[in-house]
Amino acid sequence: MVKGSFVITENTPVAAGIHRLTLRAPGKLSILPGQFASISIPGFFLRRPFSVCDADDGSLTVMYRTVGAGTEALTSQAVGSTLDVMAGLGNGYDLTLAGNAPLLIGGGMGCTPLLLTAKALLAKGVKPYAVLGFSSKDDVILADELSALGCKVAVATVDGSFGTKGFVTDILPREFSYFYSCGPEAMYRAIVKATDLPGQFSFEERMGCGFGACMGCTKKTVNGFRRVCKDGPVFAREELQWED
Repeated sequence: MVKGSFVITENTPVAAGIHRLTLRAPGKLSILPGQFASISIPGFFLRRPFSVCDADDGSLTVMYRTVGAGTEALTSQAVGSTLDVMAGLGNGYDLTLAGNAPLLIGGGMGCTPLLLTAKALLAKGVKPYAVLGFSSKDDVILADELSALGCKVAVATVDGSFGTKGFVTDILPREFSYFYSCGPEAMYRAIVKATDLPGQFSFEERMGCGFGACMGCTKKTVNGFRRVCKDGPVFAREELQWED
């Protein structure tokens, strides 16, 4: 984990209400796919957690949607200014389990960690298939970037304005070896019903501290309650207990 003042090098709108924020680290970074960053926004007490979309050894990129006063204030942070950031938090995806035909499943802003995951899989010589779900064409992110990497990408939108009308479970490929997913919990429940194959879910959760001290982001598992920020955000399918 790296903590310090990161310099903003980009803070650009990329879709309706969605920005891409790129930050230069004060030192060397090592970010694993599925890990997150916790950012302090000036004027607000609690940090905000963001999945890392892309990273190298000197910078990281997150994507965020303006959903409240904090993220609205983040849109006004100028290039060249600094933000206090903790990066490389949590446990990321275990890519050793991918097999030869891994599937990336993203829903809405949950698509953000899949870009770095795809790059890491490709670096291992494995080409993933990406299935992305959104409400409408105005919400679509990262489909072009994943395609540019050489990944096959399928998109579903609830209103049918882009790709296939429906949900990610309507466009799952017939055969794949393992899945890596990030998105809303309702999507996870649908995936569990749609396929028996193994995989991992990355949970989007409100957090207080972001590093395991406050116990404010627990998730029920077969091993009891686990902290999303410290023990997750990624959990294997077999670890989870779904409450009706």
